[in-house]
Amino acid sequence: MALIRNLLAVVGLVAIAAILVLAILIGPKLAEFDPKLPQIYGEFAARLLETGDPGVAMMWAEPVQEGLSTDEVVDSLKSLATTNNLLFVGESPFYKQVEAITGDTYRYVNFLSFCDAMVGKMMLEYRDQYSGFMPCRIALVEDREGNLTLYSMNLDMMIHGGKPLPPDLKQEALRVRDTLLTIMKGAAAGEF
Repeated sequence: MALIRNLLAVVGLVAIAAILVLAILIGPKLAEFDPKLPQIYGEFAARLLETGDPGVAMMWAEPVQEGLSTDEVVDSLKSLATTNNLLFVGESPFYKQVEAITGDTYRYVNFLSFCDAMVGKMMLEYRDQYSGFMPCRIALVEDREGNLTLYSMNLDMMIHGGKPLPPDLKQEALRVRDTLLTIMKGAAAGEF
């Protein structure tokens, strides 16, 4: 019994030492990161554990109200973008591409792109790699049962997932993020 107790004490001591070493080595680095980093990665990890899929964990999803047509949702997205000072910059009807290649009908999948050129410029002046987030895309997807859902990349990891963005860029990135969510929620409810 004493042997087991002593072994557990040693294991506990090693664990505490490891935690202290990690805190000393990683703590100062973590202090350089955005204060919301633990929350953002925690939410991502929880969603990843729930779904088992990183693609699902990093996306926003907004189910479309039953009875709305794809044309109504697309028109709503475009209208709400204009109302919220976000420029509609393109549309890629993916389902048509699939149909052209396969010769078979395919469920509705359409990618709509939106942009705020001044915020895009700010992002590119900060890091060229941020071009991968541009333009902001919202996908309108019909599932196999015929239900429509709007999807977009969760921008919180870009905004809060590392070292803090410069204050002016962070403010504008948050505004664009909020605008995208407003557009998605409004279009899913059929607002114009």
